[in-house]
Amino acid sequence: MNSPNLSYIITTRNRLNFLKITLGKLLRELQPDEEIVVIDSDSTDGSKAYLQDLFEKGHIHQFISEPDKNQAHGWNKAMLMARGVLIKKIIDDDIFCYSAIRVCKQYMLQNPQVDVVISNDLSSSVNDHKHVSNLTRLPQFEKWRTGLVPSFTFGDVHMLIRRSSLAQIGLYNTSFIMMDWEYSLRISYLKANIAYYTGYNALSMWHPQTVTALRNIPLIEEQSKKAGIFYEYAGDRAEISNWSKIKIFAGKTLNYNKARAKNVTIDQQKITELDVMYNYLYDYLLKINDEGNYTFLSS
Repeated sequence: MNSPNLSYIITTRNRLNFLKITLGKLLRELQPDEEIVVIDSDSTDGSKAYLQDLFEKGHIHQFISEPDKNQAHGWNKAMLMARGVLIKKIIDDDIFCYSAIRVCKQYMLQNPQVDVVISNDLSSSVNDHKHVSNLTRLPQFEKWRTGLVPSFTFGDVHMLIRRSSLAQIGLYNTSFIMMDWEYSLRISYLKANIAYYTGYNALSMWHPQTVTALRNIPLIEEQSKKAGIFYEYAGDRAEISNWSKIKIFAGKTLNYNKARAKNVTIDQQKITELDVMYNYLYDYLLKINDEGNYTFLSS
């Protein structure tokens, strides 16, 4: 494949149970004009051997396994390796609607002026997977596109990027813990051409391994202030301190001490139930997109 239309990029480390589910779904949905790029951060749980086998069999198109300095470093490697016209980030423990992603893909291919497409997002958790919350950023997008605010935040789990637009918006900032938060502010502040899809191409899934950023809340708050000043971000109800997967864990409050005091682990029963949970949520996400009447809003 010389020039795929879409590159799915994945970075992972020691999350084989989730990776097998996510890659299994992706491989069944993969189109002839798409590629899969996987960066493994030197896993020790069998992920490396699993991925190497898929690579040798030709199921994934590009693969390396080596230590990363941090998550942003790994994702930047993947974006630089991607050969597609478009890039779609696939997080190993989240849920994706590939029919909705293809709708976004076709929109971007037909509208070459669009740099980035984002969509509505849903969220759930392994503790109560049938409780699904809506994480729409449409009101913030509307304020931004009408010029009321110079920047706004959104999660990158539902984002598609035009690879050539990286020359303008750049890669992830490897100094930021909440890298998607800073990246969204930068993309919007630079006045990239963002289109908003009112459907749902992703669902964020919380589990205990998603809360590692909670270990350094003071640094997150310091970075929040710096980015807020640099990108003239006035703030909203999704500040960096409770945005992305942190807010799924801590609730929509700042009660981090209580959250950190809990000894959160995935028990064995939950691990064995992952397939059931994920199948339910994949079906849930697909049904929402099939039953809705969604459109694109341009900037």
